[in-house]
Amino acid sequence: MTTLHYSDADLEIHRVVVGKYANNVFVVRCKATGEAVLIDAADEHEKLLELCRSLGVTRVLETHGHFDHIQAVPAMREAGYEVAVTALDAPYLVDVGYDVFIADGDVIEVGRLRLDAIQNPGHTPGSISFAVQGAPILFTGDTLFPGGPGNTKLKGGDFATIIDSLDKKLFRFPDNTIVLPGHGLDTTIGNERPHIQEWVDRGW
Repeated sequence: MTTLHYSDADLEIHRVVVGKYANNVFVVRCKATGEAVLIDAADEHEKLLELCRSLGVTRVLETHGHFDHIQAVPAMREAGYEVAVTALDAPYLVDVGYDVFIADGDVIEVGRLRLDAIQNPGHTPGSISFAVQGAPILFTGDTLFPGGPGNTKLKGGDFATIIDSLDKKLFRFPDNTIVLPGHGLDTTIGNERPHIQEWVDRGW
């Protein structure tokens, strides 16, 4: 099974789709050092552990705390992987556990790579995206998908807040920025930004 989804001179991104909700799980790997991080330990922990061992993953970053994104967390922690989540979404992980907090503005080192943490409330209070410095890559969790924002009808969600998150934080990225969402296909900021008023008008 080939998992390579994107690569350039400095990094590799691997992707697998797991579970009944077809969650995207990504691994960001520094080519220079071999160090890697896994984004969203969603489900099918055996597959994820195999991926982690083969790609040099050292820890897990959670984009948010909804149950479909955290089902593999206990197995990951048991295997010795540190799991990070925002303080606002930590309550969602009370049954599976976590180790450290990520905050808005944090810079996460993965070998020589740097990931900027961008808090994007709206889908959940503590949803967070990760932008790779020096590469046109943005992991958006369930905040932004092809065709609109993530669901805001669940507890802790708010439509006006997610629109504000998109407008002020994510749509400042260049048009060619590749959006890697928590489910479904990739898109780009340039594809999505022009439609924000349509989303506001339709209300979802």
